Amino acid sequence: MELCFRRWAASLCVMRGYLALLFCFVSLCAAEAASGRVIKVLPHFLDLQGRHTLSPSLFDRDAYQAVLRLHPEKRSAIRFDIEWKSKDSSASPLKMRVEVRGVARENVPIELLLEKNLEPTGWFNRWAALTLQGEEYRKLGDLTAWRVTLWEGTRLLSEQKSFLW
Repeated sequence: MELCFRRWAASLCVMRGYLALLFCFVSLCAAEAASGRVIKVLPHFLDLQGRHTLSPSLFDRDAYQAVLRLHPEKRSAIRFDIEWKSKDSSASPLKMRVEVRGVARENVPIELLLEKNLEPTGWFNRWAALTLQGEEYRKLGDLTAWRVTLWEGTRLLSEQKSFLW
């Protein structure tokens, strides 16, 4: 009888150890802050009708973007299509920022900032679009560099930037 009790007590200790390990793991996962990531950034010129392509084909989109790049008089804006994700919801709001630099005039480069508030995505990727148009777009001139950042409150979660940033 005494031998049987010892086996039961030993297995109870092992189960308590597993339970304590599981509790530590769950508490660490719950205490982790929101994680987010900028996956892809696609800067697209928009024509005078607000289109970035003439058909759904990727080949046609790239060809039309080349035409718009060569003919600035046919452009009305630039739109940044950004693929992003965030795994955990947090108390702090998420914010996407696009910083752009234009051609220098009088030895001073033009810098502009676009912002958009975002909702957490869970496990799936989402797309956000930020558009620079109108007088701000004309003031920018030709785009030379850009940087896209994802923020949780005041904490930087992720960034992607162009080669010249």
